Amino acid sequence: MPEDKAPDCAGSNSTGINRKGRKFAQVLEGARTVFLKDGFELANVDEIARTAGVSKATLYSYFPDKGRLFMEVTRCECERLAQNALQEIREDAPPEQVLAAAALTLNRLLLTPVAQRMFRICVAERDRFPELAADYYRSGPEMGRKRIEAYLRAATARGELQIEKFGLAAEQFTDLARSRLWLRSMLGVQDEFSEDELRETAQEAVTTFLARYAPHR
Repeated sequence: MPEDKAPDCAGSNSTGINRKGRKFAQVLEGARTVFLKDGFELANVDEIARTAGVSKATLYSYFPDKGRLFMEVTRCECERLAQNALQEIREDAPPEQVLAAAALTLNRLLLTPVAQRMFRICVAERDRFPELAADYYRSGPEMGRKRIEAYLRAATARGELQIEKFGLAAEQFTDLARSRLWLRSMLGVQDEFSEDELRETAQEAVTTFLARYAPHR
């Protein structure tokens, strides 16, 4: 999916949001564009409506306030990123192959400008909208952890891994996968990463993870 286009998002039954209507996705895409450009505090509802090509009345017919709209945009973006990262996980493939592909894809997504802007906005608005941080975690990191955990359980059942605490192992793998790269990028220490850096980090993550959890022969 192109990075500059908002994802289709069926969504949950969040209180106060009306998802019925042909312009819902249009409003969501316009809001995404403005929020990613201006953040939450500086984003203006009039500008969101203009960008979406709708009236303010139409916008408010779908979302009762700017906060609810922001939360929906964030949730949809997290789900898109998580789903794209998890496509590389095949439960029938060996750990070396699956985990290396998952780590590489995860980093490619986490290092995109969109993913980083969304994370920064969520952190900046954490105190104003504490429920946003919970939604962000559930829609992104937790979804990824559960999918990786499911693979680790299946691989352990086949005797390919030796794990007891699957949730912890899944989080450890994610942290290993993004080591060296994500924090540098978030702090602006390094803006561009070569394919060799991405692949080396992914492979080292897998090597370290398997050194801990591969069965001892």
